[in-house]
Amino acid sequence: MAAEQYFLVAGDYAVFGVMLAVSLAIGIYYSIKDRGKKNSVQNYLMAGRKMNVFAVGFSLSFTFLSASAVLGIPADVYLFGTMFFWVLITPFILMVVVTQIYIPLYFRLNITSSYEYLELRFSYPVRLLGTLGYIAQNAVYIGVMIYAPALAFAQVSGMNLWAAIFTIGIVCTIYTTLGGLKAVIWTDVFQGAVVIVVLIVTLFMSADSIGGWHEVWRINHDTNRFVFNDFDFDPRIRHTFWNLIIGLTFLWGSMYATTQSQVQRYLACSSPRKANQALVFSMLLIALSLLLCLLIGLVTYAYFHNCDPLMTREVSSADQLVPLMVLRIFRNQPGLSGAFLAAVFAGSLSTVSSGINAMACVTSEDFIRPFVKWSDRTMTILAKVLVLLYGLLTIGFACLSSILGNVLQTTLTLLAVIGGPTLGIYTLGIVFPPANSYGSFSGFVVGLAIITWIYAGSQRYRLPVQFLKPKYRSVSGCPVPVTDLLINSTMEMMTSIPVTSEMEVFNTTAVPQLPGPEPRPPLADFYSVSYTSYAPIGFGITLVVGLIISLLTGKLDIIVILQ
Repeated sequence: MAAEQYFLVAGDYAVFGVMLAVSLAIGIYYSIKDRGKKNSVQNYLMAGRKMNVFAVGFSLSFTFLSASAVLGIPADVYLFGTMFFWVLITPFILMVVVTQIYIPLYFRLNITSSYEYLELRFSYPVRLLGTLGYIAQNAVYIGVMIYAPALAFAQVSGMNLWAAIFTIGIVCTIYTTLGGLKAVIWTDVFQGAVVIVVLIVTLFMSADSIGGWHEVWRINHDTNRFVFNDFDFDPRIRHTFWNLIIGLTFLWGSMYATTQSQVQRYLACSSPRKANQALVFSMLLIALSLLLCLLIGLVTYAYFHNCDPLMTREVSSADQLVPLMVLRIFRNQPGLSGAFLAAVFAGSLSTVSSGINAMACVTSEDFIRPFVKWSDRTMTILAKVLVLLYGLLTIGFACLSSILGNVLQTTLTLLAVIGGPTLGIYTLGIVFPPANSYGSFSGFVVGLAIITWIYAGSQRYRLPVQFLKPKYRSVSGCPVPVTDLLINSTMEMMTSIPVTSEMEVFNTTAVPQLPGPEPRPPLADFYSVSYTSYAPIGFGITLVVGLIISLLTGKLDIIVILQ
């Protein structure tokens, strides 16, 4: 069935352009304002360590809440129901752990790079290992954050994909290069406000277009989308209470406890108390934003409940569902579609600017400063050059991101593969006095290798449908042109045909394909562990291997110290 094409109009592009222009203006302002200040490298990379608590809280929130949340969470609710609502508990667990353990530690050490701790506790090679892991993870992650929203809008609105990628990447690189961390934090405030306001407007206007909240609840209830009671302990089930709470606490804990992007913001505050206040404020913002995205998922399903765009091939990925709904609802209201476009890309800009600034910081502090005695002016110039280079690098990774799949799961997996082992070596150092550099280094490498192996295997042997638990979708209410009767009758059959793999859940085709089942070796069940378990598995392996190697090599450490 031929899909109707929706297009962004001049008013939409104007709203989007205003968001980019304001972000760029903030970078230019702080470039001029801080010119010639003493200790300018600290001003550039650490915002002078005197930032406003609420500004830092906004920045912490929207460094985290990227386009993967705005597009991916509604898509997950649309396909799998409401189990993902349990993530709303996670920010409050993180609030306690990070404020009580990690923030006080970083302020006591008075560091600039979060990976300095690894050298102080273990050794310089362990510090480099943590830094390299962060840079590799962040470069790929940021590339996805540029590519995913551009692709989603390009495929449903006619927007030029590559123009969007290069525009976002270049504007973000320019204002981050010019203004440093102050520009990044204050643009995060502006962009975060845009995201929250637009999500609220989108949520209520979309619900109103369906017939109000009563109708949204009725449609989701009638198709059994309200599911909160999956307490199964089987690690292969994609989303259960246990793997969402435990898995995502470890995953997001690795971000908020160890990554430079977040630690840099804590240290931009003047004291641990203010950093704790900023984190508490950010967790409240995150909980609100996650709730809005989850509710938009329910509204999106209600809007498409009897004519699924995935089954009619109007979209090729679930990440495009919300943009399609927005373009339909706002097509007679120029500017509103552009506001939603601006909100999605604002989430990307926040993630990208924070990431490239943080990568420049750890590169200068961990790889260069220990070996040179350059002046403050030279180090500032170097930091700006590094920001520029990393910005261009992430644009390159964005161009390579077309090989990746569902945006929410892809981004969480990328973060978990390195995040779990990284959290493991920090915890090893903080909690276990016998841990040494041999153990931490070995634990990280083994943990990373095993998680990478599991992830690679999961791409070969897709998760069986009984562990995915997709929800009912229908095409019973689609318009039926006479020439498409045969195709539509085939699609009606598909509503009762179970999908056979995770890829098919996200890319349902209009013609059913029923190949014979591929033989699954016993090891396939090992590969079938839910992506939410990657972080705790990597964390656990790192701790166990790290402790064993530390105990076995403890005498070697004593010998080295004596020598």
